[in-house]
Formats: sequence, C-alpha cells, structure tokens
Amino acid sequence: MPTHIGILTSGGDCPGLNAVIRAVVVKAIKRNGWRVTGILEGWKGLTREGTTRPMTLPEVSGILGLGGTILKTSRTNPLSKENGVAEVLQKTAHLKLDAVIAIGGEDTMGVAYALHEKGLPLIGVPKTIDNDLPGTDYSFGFDTAVNTVVQAIDRVRTTTEAHKRVMVVEVMGRHSGWIALQGGIAGGADAILIPERPTDLDEVCSLVVRRHEGGKDFSIVVVAEGAKVTADRSASSDGTLILQDLAKDDFGHVRLGGIGQVLAREIEKRTGYETREVMLGHVQRGGSPTAFDRYLCTRFGLKAVELIEQKQFGKMVSLQGNQIVAVSLADVAGKTKTVPADLFEEAAVFFG
Repeated sequence: MPTHIGILTSGGDCPGLNAVIRAVVVKAIKRNGWRVTGILEGWKGLTREGTTRPMTLPEVSGILGLGGTILKTSRTNPLSKENGVAEVLQKTAHLKLDAVIAIGGEDTMGVAYALHEKGLPLIGVPKTIDNDLPGTDYSFGFDTAVNTVVQAIDRVRTTTEAHKRVMVVEVMGRHSGWIALQGGIAGGADAILIPERPTDLDEVCSLVVRRHEGGKDFSIVVVAEGAKVTADRSASSDGTLILQDLAKDDFGHVRLGGIGQVLAREIEKRTGYETREVMLGHVQRGGSPTAFDRYLCTRFGLKAVELIEQKQFGKMVSLQGNQIVAVSLADVAGKTKTVPADLFEEAAVFFG
C-alpha cells in the first residue's frame, strides 16, 4: 500500500495556501506515488461531521497563483470540544492516514503539537500574514500582505496630500506589529503604532502638530489593530484594545478592529486637523500571492513531504536565512514572535 497523507488548511486564509497544496500533491504523487487526501475546512474535516476529498494532479493544476484555499478553512479547535481529540484520532485512523500536513498559524501549530503528543504523525507549515510565528524568519502570506499595505498607503497619500489631511491607516496585527512596521516603513508613514509598544495619544498628536508646523501639511499614521493607546500620559495603564464585539472564536480570540477610527477622531479633536481613517481589513488576506510567497510556499510544501519521507514528525518547516529547515513544534506552540525594540527604533527615525 502506498503512503497515504492528508493535508488541511486551518485558521484565517491568506495568499499562498494553494501554492503549498500544489507543491505537496505534485511531489507526493509524481516523486513517491503516494495517495493524498484533502481535509476540508481545517480541523473540522477530521471531526465526525467533517468531509474530505481525494487530491490528484489535475486538482492542483493552475492553482499556484490562486488566492484563498481550495480546501476551505475554519477556526475549528478540536482541543476545545468535548471528545474533539478522540474524534480527530478516530477519523485519521478511519481514513488510514499515515501522516497529516497542517498549514496554519499559531493556533493551528498549537493544535498540531497537542495532537502529535497524542500520537498523530504531523508536519506543520507556517501560515500567517502577521508573521508572528517563532522559529521561521518569514511565514508565507506576510510578504503579500505588506505589499498590499504599501500599495494602499501609496494611494491614500495622494488624496491625503491634496486635502491637507491626516490619514490613519489601520492594518492587521493582533499581538505583533510586523505588518504595520514593514508596511509603514516601505510606505513612508509618518508614525507607526504597534502592539508591542503602548503609545500615549498626546505623543501621537504632538508628532502630527510638529510635522504640520514644520512645513508639512499632511500626515500618514499606520496603526496595527492590536495597538494600545493611552489617553493620559500620567496614567499607569498600558491602554486598552478596541474590539468589534465581545464574541470569541474557538481559540478564545475576540474580534479586533476600530482603533483606526478612534485614533482618527481623537487626533482631529486634539489637533484641529481634518483626519480620516482607512481600515484595510481582509483586503490584506485576499488576492494572489506575490512571487516571493509563491516561491516560499513551494519550498515549504516540498520540505513537508521530505519530512514525511524521513518520518520526522512533530516538526514545522521553517525559513532560516535562505534555507528551508525543520524546527520542533514544541518550540513553536504557544509562542509569539514580536517586533524587537531595536527595529522599531530604526523606524522611529522617520517619524514626524
């Protein structure tokens, strides 16, 4: 019997998922003669009501540059459901899978590690536009998201300058500010707010005023959705998160979003300068992956199959320098890669 592997995409979608799927299927079938089964809607596909589909070479033809995921996705967390782990193990045994490749971010890698500890042979592939997974220099989807942010900043710059306004651009970034930092620097932002560094609102307003009084009649402020802003410099609080609502997903995450609107309102009230806000939201997740992400995804997929060949389970593929290597899921699960202070200080040279 040929080796039989399953592949799933879990959590938020992002550009490049289909490129990984394609690489896995092509190498597994053409080089090794393996069977590949697509597990639909993330971990939900391995629960009792989940569904699967056979993956063939025609199935992955032409999907390299396609956004989204042909396997669909969900934020299902089997660890939070009664008998969820048992269902996954039973379904895997029923399908007679020899290994599972899980493509996802921090939550997906956490589930993958827990299931690996229960005996499920797993390989992880790092996917998150936030780039907040430790153990890898870049996760795929990040480069595409940053390019989207830069293009948006370039576009709003012309209208901001024409109207002598302040423009607040809200980008994704729940716990880390990688998108805000790199997108902001590349887009020429005049201020960047990230979750790792709580910011006093007075400081932001003072920066805008200094810039305008210094001869510049417009400003662009980039803020990550998870950034925290204090309204009083004498307060001991690190600020609060701005929430869309209080509902939580299976992983306990609330829906962030709206800090850009709050920030824009306060800047206008405190400075007197007309201020507008743009929330990029899911635009950052959509569309075709960049060439960098397509290549990275392809290399990740090939390496994942190689690790199964070598029976190196409990690993996540990783980009370190220009090499694709394997790191332990134990070193990734439950951890977040945040923006170092020195990188933020580099960006701060351009503020104001």
